[in-house]
Amino acid sequence: MQEVSAQPGVVPELKPKSYKSSSELKKRLWRNKLLYVMLIPGVLYFVVFKYLPMYGLIISFQDYKPYQGITGSDWVGLKHFHRLFAEPDFLNILGNTLILFGMNILFYFPVPIILALMLNELRGSFFKRTFQTLIYLPHFMSWVIVVSISFVMVTMDGGIINELLAYFGFEKINFLLSPGWFRPMYILQVIWREAGWGTIIYLASIAAIDPGLYEAARMDGAGRLRQIWHITLPAIRGVIITLLILKIGSVLDLGFEHVYLLLNSMNREVAEIIDTYVYTAGLRQGQFSYSTAIGFFKSVIGLIMVMSVNKLSKKMGEEGVY
Repeated sequence: MQEVSAQPGVVPELKPKSYKSSSELKKRLWRNKLLYVMLIPGVLYFVVFKYLPMYGLIISFQDYKPYQGITGSDWVGLKHFHRLFAEPDFLNILGNTLILFGMNILFYFPVPIILALMLNELRGSFFKRTFQTLIYLPHFMSWVIVVSISFVMVTMDGGIINELLAYFGFEKINFLLSPGWFRPMYILQVIWREAGWGTIIYLASIAAIDPGLYEAARMDGAGRLRQIWHITLPAIRGVIITLLILKIGSVLDLGFEHVYLLLNSMNREVAEIIDTYVYTAGLRQGQFSYSTAIGFFKSVIGLIMVMSVNKLSKKMGEEGVY
C-alpha cells in the first residue's frame, strides 16, 4: 500500500512502503539460496581464522603464562606497549619497515599496471597467453625457492652475476652480506614473483571497457598511447585506487618469510623489520604477550591507515573501499 497526500491543488506525493513482510523476506532468501550457500565457506573462513583469534589479543594486556591460561594470567595493562616504544632499536626497526613499504609502493605497485597495459596491447592470442603463463609462474614458487635462486645467481663462489663482473674486469660484490644491496635484492625479488600475478585484476577491469570507446578514439585519430591515457587508465582508475588503499593497510605487514630468509648478522641493521623482530624477540624467547602487543600495534596502525586513505580518496571524488 502507498500513502497519498489528499490536499486540494497539490500534486499527490507517493510514499513507498518502508518495510517488507516476513513472508516476502523468506521468499527472497529462498530464491537466492544458492548464492547464500556459496557465501558459507568465506564466512566460516573469516569467523574461524580472523574473528575468533581476536580473543587472543587479551594476552597483550597480561603477563601471559601458558600453564595459567588467559583467564589465570595477571593483568599488566599497557606494560608491553610501553616496553615496545622504549626499545632502543624500535625506531630503527620501524624505519626499516616503512622504507621497504615505501619501495613496494614506489617500485612494485606500478609494475602490474604497466604489465596489464602491455598485455592488453598484444593482439596474438598465442603470444599473449604464453607471456601471461610465464609471468604467472613465479607466484606459485615459495619464497624459499625464490631466495635460493637468487642465492645461486649472486653468490661469490660461482654465482653467474659475480662471474660476469669478474669477466668484464670488475670486482666481485658480496650481495648477500652487503647492507647496501639488501633492499634492491628484496624489491627485485618481490617484483619478479608477484608482478605477473598482480595483473589479473587489472586485465579483468580492462576487459570490461566498452570496445566502442576505442573505435571512436581511432576514428578521431588517437594512437595507441592516447587511447591508453584517455580511455584505459581512466576506466581502471577506481580499481587502482581500491588496491592502493588495501596495500596501504598493510603498511607494517610486509611478511615474515621473505625478509627472514634474506636476514643475516651482517645486514641486520637495515633488514630487521617488525615481523622478524616479533619472531626473534617474541616467539623464540617465549614472550607471547610482548609479541601479541606488537601484532596489535601493527593492526591498529593498518586500520588507521585504511580509514584515513579511504576518507581522503572520497574527498578526491573516488568511491573508496567502503
